[in-house]
Amino acid sequence: MTIAEIGIMVVQFLLSLSFLIILHEWGHYYPAKLFKIKVEKFYLFFDAFGKSLFKKRVGETVYGIGWLPLGGYVKIAGMIDESMDKEQMAEEAKPWEFRSKPAWQRLIVMLGGVTVNFVLAYLIFVFVSFVYGDKFLANDEVKDGIVVPEFVEEQIGLQTGDKIVSIDGEKPVNFSDVRSNLLFGNEIVVNRNNELKTLQIPEDFLGNLVDSDAKSLISIPTPIVVAKISDSSHNKTSGLKKRDIITAINGIKVNTGNISSVLESNATKPVTLSLMNLKKETREVSATINEQGKLGIVFTTLGPDDMDRLGIYKLSVKNYSFLESFGAGGEKFIGKFKLMIKNIKAIGNPKTGAYKGVGSFVSIAKIFPTTWDWKFFWNITAFLSIMLGVLNLLPIPALDGGHAVFVLYEMITGRKPGDKFLEYAQMVGFVLMMALFVYAFGNDIYRHFIK
Repeated sequence: MTIAEIGIMVVQFLLSLSFLIILHEWGHYYPAKLFKIKVEKFYLFFDAFGKSLFKKRVGETVYGIGWLPLGGYVKIAGMIDESMDKEQMAEEAKPWEFRSKPAWQRLIVMLGGVTVNFVLAYLIFVFVSFVYGDKFLANDEVKDGIVVPEFVEEQIGLQTGDKIVSIDGEKPVNFSDVRSNLLFGNEIVVNRNNELKTLQIPEDFLGNLVDSDAKSLISIPTPIVVAKISDSSHNKTSGLKKRDIITAINGIKVNTGNISSVLESNATKPVTLSLMNLKKETREVSATINEQGKLGIVFTTLGPDDMDRLGIYKLSVKNYSFLESFGAGGEKFIGKFKLMIKNIKAIGNPKTGAYKGVGSFVSIAKIFPTTWDWKFFWNITAFLSIMLGVLNLLPIPALDGGHAVFVLYEMITGRKPGDKFLEYAQMVGFVLMMALFVYAFGNDIYRHFIK
C-alpha cells in the first residue's frame, strides 16, 4: 500500500468520523437548547488536558476541536458526564440546568444522539439508493459454486464448488450477504453435485476465524489475470503481458478455484496457455511450470464491472424512483441494523470467541478503500452511523444508554438516583470504556502489525 493510498483511506475515515460525531452531538445539543438547557461546550474530538486545536465562544457555548480523535462531546450544564464537574454539581440547581428539567425532557436529550444516528443512516441509504441504485452479484449467478479456503472447509465442511442454497432457512439474494450471514449463522444448506447437504456452523467459528491466518471467508471463482512478470521469471520471454487473462491451461479451464491444482499437476512440464484480454481478443502462448508448480508471475483478479462486461458474471442492476428509494433505504437500514445486533450478541457470548475480533479506530479505518468512491464512502458512513447508535444505546454508565436507564428508572419509580451514585456510576462506566478501548487497540496492533 502506497503512502498516497493510505492517505486517501485516512482522509475518508476522518471525514466520515467527523461527520458522524458532529451530527450525533448535535442530536444532544438541539433538544437541550430547545428545552432551554445551557450547553457549555460543543466539541469534535476530546480536548484532553484542556488542549484544543481550535475553539471559539459563541453566546454561552464554546465550540471547538480537540486534539484526541476518540469521539466528541457536548458539556451540558447540571449533568454528570465525562467532564466530572463536581463543583457545579455541588451548587444549588439552576433553572437552566439539565438536572432541573423534567425526566421526559432529560430522556429526549439523552436519546437525541442515537436518534440522529439512526435517522441519518436511513436517509443515507435512501440517498444512495436513489442516486446510485443497486449493482450486485446475485447468489443464483454463482453457477460454478464458491471457492473455499482450507480453514473454512475444516471448520464448517464447505467445499469448493458448493452452491449456497440457504443460511438459517433464508435464501440469500445478494452474494455479499452470504459472507456476513455465514459469520453469525448456525446452519447452512448447500447444493453439492446436485445433492442438498446441511452443514452446521460451529458456535466458536468466528473466534477461530480471528485466530486463523485465513485471508478470506469464501469467494467466487474469478479469472486469473497477469499482474506482473518479474525479470527473474522463467516465463519472462513467453509472450505473457500484464492484464492478460489466463482462461485455460492445456485446454483445462482455470480460475481461482482450481488454478493451484492444475499448476501442480503440470509441474516441470511445458504447457499451452489460452489467453484473453479485456477486448475479448484471444491468443495462445507456450510457457513452462517449474518444480514448485509456479508460472513465475504475480496473479490478480478482475473487478466486478470487468467480469460483467466480459460475460463471466452477470451483475444485477436495479434503479429506484424517488418514492421507491425510501423503501429500498428502509430495507438496507433494517438489514444492517440486524447485522449489528447479531455482532453485539456474538461479542457478548464468550463461547463464540467473537470478542477476539473487537477492533478500534485502526480496524474501522481499514474498512475504507484506498481509492475514492463516493458510493462506497456513504454506504460505510451509514453502517458506522448504525454502529455508533447501537453502541451508544448499550446500558453502560458513561454511554447514552446508561444515562437513559437511570432516567427511565426515575420515571418508573418516581425516585431520582442520587448525584453521588451517578458520579460513581459515571466513573465505573468511564473505566470500563477505557479498558475496552485499550483491549480493542491492542487487538488491532497485534492483528495488523505483529501477527
